[in-house]
Amino acid sequence: MILPIYLYGNPVLRKKSVDIDKDYPNLDELIDNMFETMYKADGIGLAAPQIGKNINLITIDANVLAKDEPELEGFKRVFINPKITFNTEETIAIEEGCLSVPGINESVNRINNLTIEYLDSDFNKVTENLKGYPAIIIQHEYDHLNGIMFVDKISPIKKRFIKTKLNNITKGKVATSYKVKN
Repeated sequence: MILPIYLYGNPVLRKKSVDIDKDYPNLDELIDNMFETMYKADGIGLAAPQIGKNINLITIDANVLAKDEPELEGFKRVFINPKITFNTEETIAIEEGCLSVPGINESVNRINNLTIEYLDSDFNKVTENLKGYPAIIIQHEYDHLNGIMFVDKISPIKKRFIKTKLNNITKGKVATSYKVKN
């Protein structure tokens, strides 16, 4: 089932999410719905707050970008209760967009190399080192779990330039090809 994606300005996107356990109701169905919603919106990642649930759950499938970025080949994951446990100081600036902030893309500085611990969809513990694009994608989605959005990480000057667009998104004055909720 395709779920509405919550837009910038909705308070659910600013709340810190909580861990879940394997007894979370209808978790497999929720994960399937998150992937389906993400695909319908042409996204590569979706965090649970973006569908109105403040739980520590992320779906990512970046295979579509593998032709240009080979390290994304096979990068399809479910992250339950993720924790970034190590990162380097080396950063990289990459232009990002977000399904919750449609029509806006800005360059964001992100850590280039990190280690993340999480549970997969079978609740097996996984520790993974991610570098480059996979690290950037997970940081973007991980921020959602902490009430942070990529536009919070851009310079104040750039933010002033997009202020009208952000206000319009908050008011629902934005066109998308997918179902949204203000």
